[in-house]
Amino acid sequence: MVLPLIQFREKDLTEVSTLKDLFLLASNEHDLSMAKYSRLPKKRENEKLKAEIAKEVAGARRKQHLSSLQYYCALNALQYRKRTAMLDPILGYTQGQIAFLKKGYDMFSKKMDGFLASVSGMIQRIQGELEAEAEAMRITQQELLSGSDAIYTPDYDASSPVINRNLIQKAGYLNMRSKTGLVTTTWERLYFFTQGGNLMCQHRGEVAGGLIQDLDNCSVMAVDCEDRRYCFQITSPNGKSSLILQAEGKREYEEWICAINNISRQIYLSDNPEAVAIRLNQTAQQAVTPITSFDKKLENTTQSSENMAQTVSHNESLPEHANREPEMEQLIAPGTPIQFDIVLPASEFQDQNRGNRRTNPFGESDDKLDMSADEGSSLKQYRLVNVLTHCLLFWVFLLFILGLLLQQMFVVRFLGSMAVKTDHTNQVIFEAMRQVLAARAIHNIFRMTESHLMVTSKSLRLIDPQTQVIRISFDLENITQFAAHLENKRLVGFVVCTPEASGDESLSAYVLESNTEGEKICFAISLGKEIAAAEKDPEALAQLMSSVPLSNDGKFVLLNVQSEDDPDSVPCTEGLESEA
Repeated sequence: MVLPLIQFREKDLTEVSTLKDLFLLASNEHDLSMAKYSRLPKKRENEKLKAEIAKEVAGARRKQHLSSLQYYCALNALQYRKRTAMLDPILGYTQGQIAFLKKGYDMFSKKMDGFLASVSGMIQRIQGELEAEAEAMRITQQELLSGSDAIYTPDYDASSPVINRNLIQKAGYLNMRSKTGLVTTTWERLYFFTQGGNLMCQHRGEVAGGLIQDLDNCSVMAVDCEDRRYCFQITSPNGKSSLILQAEGKREYEEWICAINNISRQIYLSDNPEAVAIRLNQTAQQAVTPITSFDKKLENTTQSSENMAQTVSHNESLPEHANREPEMEQLIAPGTPIQFDIVLPASEFQDQNRGNRRTNPFGESDDKLDMSADEGSSLKQYRLVNVLTHCLLFWVFLLFILGLLLQQMFVVRFLGSMAVKTDHTNQVIFEAMRQVLAARAIHNIFRMTESHLMVTSKSLRLIDPQTQVIRISFDLENITQFAAHLENKRLVGFVVCTPEASGDESLSAYVLESNTEGEKICFAISLGKEIAAAEKDPEALAQLMSSVPLSNDGKFVLLNVQSEDDPDSVPCTEGLESEA
């Protein structure tokens, strides 16, 4: 009875422990070879060295794969053996007692005989399942090992990778960059996986992973970092923290960026997140793929006419133009090019960085002031100058107050701009947003230019946060339409009407992504237009300034949220409070 238990402990458990140690050794060798491959330079690339290291990685992976298969086969076999390790000795002991004690035969009834027979049949069935499982694992192992060694080479499909852009979950090994000093950094290969809206990291030997980054409303983009390939950066919504990771190959690099983008949109919270991700990617492809078939266009026209015929009975009381939505061709011309970055002209950069000499507010030079001081002036001229000075200072102070009445700063990222055909409806802004985001998704454009958006009562300016150079400026009176996206609250767009030398006007739509809600930017632009209109009427200006509340420290509170307890207050979007 005791001998099978001793054999199970010394033979089966020892075999599994040995295979586990071999698997850990193979995993360590694979990590060392992957570390060599990750340190390959991108600029000074040595094909011979790269081929040798890639061959070393492939050999380490094959060895790790073989040891893991043997280890897993032993674990699967152990699941069956442990079920018979106790039953077999007990059954042998029982049968020995029956054979040894003839008198005990009368004590066993037919039920006990049936029980023993069922136990024996169960043991035989488990042994048969074990043999079948071992045979299936052996065949699977041969099929896997008969494959080409190219599949073990890292980034073997870099020329034509098969990328899944509909992922809402992703897991795998990445290299994480961490600072060890003021200028020194290290890279560590860790296991990362997504769980809900969080990015988790698990070190080797740990039972569970820990939180690294909250992915809700974050941004991800490709970066060049320390001469390493396939690097991307994850930035928090407030822009204060960032995380730089390196993928193993191009396919992993693209899929990680797409998965984080899908998670940042909070698709995982929907009832069917996979279908939502597929629909968004199909919409992105349709936005940059024009319909060239006449049959498809005729079919769409027929369907739209049928839908109009079904709903005309419900909209008879409305005018005809209110029932029709503007078509895409009426908003934006097909094939309109999209600009994904703001290019600052060299002459404009020089003008903005040119040293400005401080001028005298009275239009006099320093030489003239010195001569007048030396020669002296009469008391009458002095009083006249004093009166003019006070008048001028009053108007300067008034203009200064008007200029400071609205001066809102927002952190935004420029997504793109394109020419549009109309500015009579905000649907043109939503269509421009759709086409810009779709073009970025199709062409894998993840880089975005971060700027500071300054909203005043005169203009709208995009400022470089590092050099404080104005990248582009628009007069507030030329902005004819502005709106925030209905679903993605961080997207905001506006239409600018620019007069041309020929006398015509050109319309352009600009799409931005803000760290805050887009409604705040729209509120600031609307308030700036009200201030600009009120400046022409002193009574309206005084009424507007009196309606703007003051904070405790005497500043103007422009975006004030109405109290919920006040029944006469107008409902407003929560979170619109800001100061200027």
